[in-house]
Amino acid sequence: METLLNILIATFLISAGALVGIFTLALQADKLNKILLLLVSLSAGALMGGAFIHLLPEASESLESSNVYGTVLLSFIIFFFVEKLFHWRHCHKGQCKVHTFGYMNLCGDAVHNFIDGLILAATFIADARLGVITTLAIALHEIPQEIGDFGVLLYAGFKKEKALAANFLVALTVVLGGVVGYFLSSLDRFVVYLLPFAAGGFIYIAASDLMPEIRKEQSLKKSLASFGVFLIGVLIMYLVTFLEHE
Repeated sequence: METLLNILIATFLISAGALVGIFTLALQADKLNKILLLLVSLSAGALMGGAFIHLLPEASESLESSNVYGTVLLSFIIFFFVEKLFHWRHCHKGQCKVHTFGYMNLCGDAVHNFIDGLILAATFIADARLGVITTLAIALHEIPQEIGDFGVLLYAGFKKEKALAANFLVALTVVLGGVVGYFLSSLDRFVVYLLPFAAGGFIYIAASDLMPEIRKEQSLKKSLASFGVFLIGVLIMYLVTFLEHE
């Protein structure tokens, strides 16, 4: 029961990230884009670090290497398919041509958030500290995503109140995913296979979605700053390993 409570707390905290759009209203567009680029860099580093430093080593303790790598590849393919199916791509600017239809964006986010919930449930069931690490990695990823998505909904014609409400309701699907994941954990080896699946998802989002955004920056100074923040994201995940062994 304690595990379920931890999952609920983590998923509700992730869902609350959808309300971050409130704080973006007071920022000018140019300042917001500068902040978002650094947040995207931090997110990419945290996702990569979470995948390679925590999730994959944990999965390797319970699965043969061929099963681990095969599941990572399968996860990568599934995330790619979901992106194409829903035309889902995170937007990190207020005006993003990919998000022509606000409702399509919400559908894609709902699927993505549900998968995040499954992943969170699996990691908390495997180990509470691994769950906290995964929560941190997902939270760092969700902040720039939610800010971008809020801007997308406004650009699609949503009023501010409706955009915030829609974003938050869709974000709650991470809670649903967490609950479903918890009750599916009784299935044989469900959890151990979700760990490399999560790693594949983290790698896909970082490599396919976030890092291309970072590479678009043409200013050498800003590019180096973004790279430094990316390394900070990796470093944060590395430093957490010392907490695991206390």
